[in-house]
Amino acid sequence: MSHVIEFSANGHPVDSRGNVAELPAELVEAARTARNVEVFTGAGMSKDSGLDTFRDAQTGIWSRVDPQAMASLSSWARDPEPILAWYLWRGTLCRRAEPNLGHRAIASWWGRSGVDLHITTQNIDDLHERAFDDHNEARPRIAHLHGSLFSYRCSICHKPARTPELPQEQVERATPTACSLCGNPVRPGVVWFGEPLPEKEWDQAETSMQQADLVVIVGTSGVVWPAAGLPNIVAERGVPIVEVSPQRSDLTDLATWSLRTTAAIGLPAIVQALGEE
Repeated sequence: MSHVIEFSANGHPVDSRGNVAELPAELVEAARTARNVEVFTGAGMSKDSGLDTFRDAQTGIWSRVDPQAMASLSSWARDPEPILAWYLWRGTLCRRAEPNLGHRAIASWWGRSGVDLHITTQNIDDLHERAFDDHNEARPRIAHLHGSLFSYRCSICHKPARTPELPQEQVERATPTACSLCGNPVRPGVVWFGEPLPEKEWDQAETSMQQADLVVIVGTSGVVWPAAGLPNIVAERGVPIVEVSPQRSDLTDLATWSLRTTAAIGLPAIVQALGEE
């Protein structure tokens, strides 16, 4: 059973009486001694940066757009222009957002001596990458299981293509460029419904889960498969798992500790508890 750690409204862990407390010593020790850290993130990771989560009932992207219309090969084949316009605008909004304190805490953790950190994300933004750029650090391995807003390819031959220029204002339609190899339309490099996950990224994620001596799950509901099955690899090995989520998720029961807070609060709390090197 997961040990749930509540947080106060002002971002501090609290005990059962609501008094400010420290993170459990066992959690801090597990994080301090971990040498292979796997960070597994979902849409909640980027929510504190102002990017909507896909499954939020009030503000989620998919609550305003028919997901089948914007994320399927059949819709792209019928009329790619509104789909391309929608993804280009998502790219614009992403570039206007900034990595939050959670992204930056992960970058700081990576910079600690002796720590090999890997990130597996279900997000299609580039906030993880930009957090490391801001710290002037070399990036760890980052596996984008669902692709990226900034990775385009031919819709037929899959030849990589340059990301189109991002718009300053939202438009209803945008004409895809033609593939330089076969002439077919260039599409966003994201995983649509019914498509397999990218093999290279999946293999990286599986390997990291198998090698990790600590896993940190951040901002994911645990309902999107097959990605949601990855933490089971770790749970079966008895490796400590820390979840950071404002609400209970489908992965909470796998966690050793579940921090009831956001990425921008929970991750800095963990890294701060590690102390100075």
